[in-house]
Amino acid sequence: MLPICICAAFLYICRLLAIKPATSRKQKLWPFSLKPVAHRGLFSNPEIPENSLPAFKRAVDAGFPIELDVQLTTDDRLVVFHDSTLKRACGDERKIFEVPFEELQKLSLFGTQEKIPLFSEALEVIGGKVPLVMEIKPDGRYEETARLASEMLKSYNGTVCLESFNPKVLAWYRKNDPEMPRGLLATDFFKEENDQKGFVKFLLTGLFLNFLAGPDFISYNYHFRKNLSFRLCKVLYRPATAAWTIKSEKERREAGKEFDIIIFDSFMPEIPEGDQQ
Repeated sequence: MLPICICAAFLYICRLLAIKPATSRKQKLWPFSLKPVAHRGLFSNPEIPENSLPAFKRAVDAGFPIELDVQLTTDDRLVVFHDSTLKRACGDERKIFEVPFEELQKLSLFGTQEKIPLFSEALEVIGGKVPLVMEIKPDGRYEETARLASEMLKSYNGTVCLESFNPKVLAWYRKNDPEMPRGLLATDFFKEENDQKGFVKFLLTGLFLNFLAGPDFISYNYHFRKNLSFRLCKVLYRPATAAWTIKSEKERREAGKEFDIIIFDSFMPEIPEGDQQ
C-alpha cells in the first residue's frame, strides 16, 4: 500500500510541476486587461471581414486592443489569416502555407474587395495605438514564422504579446526573444474537432507542457474553463489568464469575474463612459 501512495504522490507532484507557468511578468499583461480584446479585429463578416485592414482600423478607432493571426506563405511573407485552409474565407481548397503571396492576392475575403493583408500592413494600420495580441498559428513552418515576426516587431513601437496553441512556439520565444510576453492558447482538445493525436490532446488539454513553454499567461477556451489542470494552475500559481472567445455581453460579465483578459467577437462590449477614448 505504501509504495502505491508514494507513486501517487510522486505523479501528483510531477503534474503540479509540469503545469507551472511563468509568473514574474504578470504586470506586463496589464495593458491588455483595460478593455476587451477584439478577436481578429472588430469585424462583421462579410461586410467588414475578419483579419482585414478595415477590421483593424475599426478596432483602433473604437480603442479596443486587437488579436490577430500570423502565418507564413511559401515565399516567406508574413500574412494575417486564421484558418489553415483558404476555403471558409476565400472559397479556395488550398492551405495558406502552401501558396505564395502573389497567388493569395488574387483571392478576396468573404466575397468583398478586401485581400489577405501582410502582417506589416496590419502593423502600419494599428501603429501602436492599441495593444496587440499576435497569435502564431501552429501549422506550417511555425519556427520560421516566429523568427520573422520577432524580427519585424523589433522596429514596431507598440505594446505586443505573443500567443500560440503550439508550446514549441513559446519555447522558441523563451529562448530567442525572452522579452516578448508569451501566452499558451488551450482548450479541451477532446471536445473540439482537431487533428491532434490522443496523447498530444492529453498533454495540451492538461497544460502539461507549461514547463517547456514557460507561458506568462494562459488563454483558455471560456467554455471549458472548469478543466481540472487549468483550475489547479490558476489556484496554485495565479498566472494572468485570458478567456476566448466571448460572444455576448452576458458572457463578458461572467468571464470578467474569473479572467484577467477578455477576447471577444460577434457583439459590441459595453464600456463605461469614463473608459471611452
